[in-house]
Amino acid sequence: MMRQEHGITVAVYPGSFDPVTYGHLDIIHRAAKVFDKLIVAVLNNTSKNALFSLEERIELLRKVTADLPNVEIDGFRDLMVNYMKARNVRLIVRGLRAVSDFEYELQMASTNHKLNPDVETFFMTSKPQFSYLSSSIVKEIAKFHGPVEELVPAEVEEELRRKFPQT
Repeated sequence: MMRQEHGITVAVYPGSFDPVTYGHLDIIHRAAKVFDKLIVAVLNNTSKNALFSLEERIELLRKVTADLPNVEIDGFRDLMVNYMKARNVRLIVRGLRAVSDFEYELQMASTNHKLNPDVETFFMTSKPQFSYLSSSIVKEIAKFHGPVEELVPAEVEEELRRKFPQT
């Protein structure tokens, strides 16, 4: 059953977004058309060594989604199902770039459903032009001062240049 907040359907798109890419934005824009409200939940994943702080990632996402009135940016430091329960939301949106993503995402969806049977996961496939794109690839290119303008919005590119200044 879809979670409705005062008659609207709400979904959560979780991720680390370190940094947000055009691939992420593609999923955000498309999910924002499907659901009445989309919460982009930025995970503070302690098992990953993030380039951007949680606050920086939230701020970048707010900047690049400012044109989407039904998108809310939030952060969390907990299990996804706990966050979902706290927000009273039952729908998760996940993007799939390639078949290799599916196995991991299926495992996560099954685990979330086991922890909370009311939670449902909706998979959205990436557009082909974003199927190779990941935050890790963007960071690697930026680290060596390669061109990232076709991979991330200008606001993100600017912040990457600050993180990896040319010497």
